[in-house]
Amino acid sequence: MSKFDKKTFSSFFNKLKNVKWKHYIAPIVIAIITIVCGEMSLTDNLKMTYQVMLEKMAIAMILAVSLSLVVGFLGELSLGHAGFMCVGMYMGGKVAAVMVQNAGYGNDNVFVFFLAVLAGGLAAAICGFIIGLPALRLRGDYLAIVTLAFCQIVKTIFINSSAETFGGAIGLWTPRMNRDYMFILAMGLLLITIIAVQNIIRSKHGRAITAIRDSEIAARATGVEVTKYKLLVFVVSSFFAGIAGVLYSYSNAGIVSSVKFDYNYSIEILVMVVLGGMGSINGSLIAAALITYINIELNKYLTGNLAVLQNIIYATILILFVIYNNAPALKDFRERTNPKRLLSKLKTRNKKESSDVRDDEAAWDRVPTKIHMDEILSLDLRIQSNEPEKKMPDDEEKQ
Repeated sequence: MSKFDKKTFSSFFNKLKNVKWKHYIAPIVIAIITIVCGEMSLTDNLKMTYQVMLEKMAIAMILAVSLSLVVGFLGELSLGHAGFMCVGMYMGGKVAAVMVQNAGYGNDNVFVFFLAVLAGGLAAAICGFIIGLPALRLRGDYLAIVTLAFCQIVKTIFINSSAETFGGAIGLWTPRMNRDYMFILAMGLLLITIIAVQNIIRSKHGRAITAIRDSEIAARATGVEVTKYKLLVFVVSSFFAGIAGVLYSYSNAGIVSSVKFDYNYSIEILVMVVLGGMGSINGSLIAAALITYINIELNKYLTGNLAVLQNIIYATILILFVIYNNAPALKDFRERTNPKRLLSKLKTRNKKESSDVRDDEAAWDRVPTKIHMDEILSLDLRIQSNEPEKKMPDDEEKQ
């Protein structure tokens, strides 16, 4: 191996050592799950129920991470995320339907899929810009009311559309991709979403966004363009919500409708962010996957007359999670069961015992000192010396 190759490899490994791998835990775990499950799916070893579950989890995670950018990092309350998802679903689904029906493309065409994703994301981003430009000058409950009104307006417009445009009350027909690799595409878009949001948050723009969350007045006083960054976050969040809407249109076979995208669905997405922790991407991912799994299991077992209990049990589980995360009485129990604390305990067990520490070269009895411990504790303030005491001139004259 030449010297150049050795220098290249050494610099490469040095860069790997300096990487903060804890920031990339979520993308690495999702990539591993995608590779393993994708291999199982392509070899017909993965059940359809798990394929559908992975699709729904990917959609929920994209929604949670994109909304976390607004609620968790910017600190603004938005209840219109379902509306942006609905815009992306209809616009992307319409593009895919036109390409399949009129241009002769198949349902499984990847080019049509990514074209629909781009169209749905851009349509939702444009709506986010139009709504965000006047709305983001508002704060708190006023912003929540405006975004909620946008969600209801979008739902009403698509329901009352004509059958030739967006299907009207019946719904819009959209193509359905093969389930064997549909969840792989969804997981790939999830990875892009996580990486994009993380890069925004860890950049100088992310520091400006978190500064606005902490104190908008202080951020404005230091020169941060508050309106610009609020609009940027709103547009980026809307773009990824539109992508989630396109995935939803491809995930559901046949006809999709805007009936689901109401106030309750926006609250469900908000619960994922709050339950996972404000400003925590990993927490939002875990909460989204957990809530999706609970919904799927409740739909599976609570059928017929028991379906009435689904919302009650779902709400009870969420209340218990919120109490566990925020109740002051459970603070000690949360600290004892904290994964970071458990890992630190495991690390301390592997360290040297106290007997090994005493044999260290830096022990007190081995370090040479000028002052002994008994001299420090002595009340005699005279300087202790081993040399014979010198006689003063007056003493010699007396002698």
